[in-house]
Amino acid sequence: MKMIVIDGIDGSGKSTVASWVAEHYQARGEKVLVRTHPSDSLWGRLSRRSLTSEGKLMKTLATFFFIIDVLNSLRRMRGWRNYDKVIFVRYVMATAYLPKGTHRLGYKFFCNILPIPQRLLLVDTEPECALSRIEARDHEREMFENLDSLTKVRGKVLELSEQGWMVLDNSGSVESSRSQLQKVLSAWDSLD
Repeated sequence: MKMIVIDGIDGSGKSTVASWVAEHYQARGEKVLVRTHPSDSLWGRLSRRSLTSEGKLMKTLATFFFIIDVLNSLRRMRGWRNYDKVIFVRYVMATAYLPKGTHRLGYKFFCNILPIPQRLLLVDTEPECALSRIEARDHEREMFENLDSLTKVRGKVLELSEQGWMVLDNSGSVESSRSQLQKVLSAWDSLD
């Protein structure tokens, strides 16, 4: 089983890109599992609930529950051995939501204790584009889903991505994004 991580800011198109990646490997006859965080587990639901609240305590709780949710998914990976590829949507880049300065320490800490695959993809987009996508969704707005937060988090995410991530610019057309993704997939396929 190979692990793939797809990450990015809210509204960047992570889930869409993850579905394209899954389609690519399924077309090759591989079994693929997409695991999105926060997940539908108890910990993921608690994280989501905290994200739709306000205040420092809720930010801390959202982070805590998110970490537990990801660790729970990693624990469950032993049961996913029949899959050829497991795609994690949101993983260590969530540390970019930590306050400036601590995001680097958090990222380094988690990279030292969690498995980090060779296949890391950051789905990037302009904050204005991300916010437009968020506003088009039918869901309760989360605490980081505003232009100021998206701008700050994007800067930190791009900084952290310099440590081995491939970056896909998802601000343009679907055709442009798919073309970029095909190059990423070709590079990943050469790793097999």
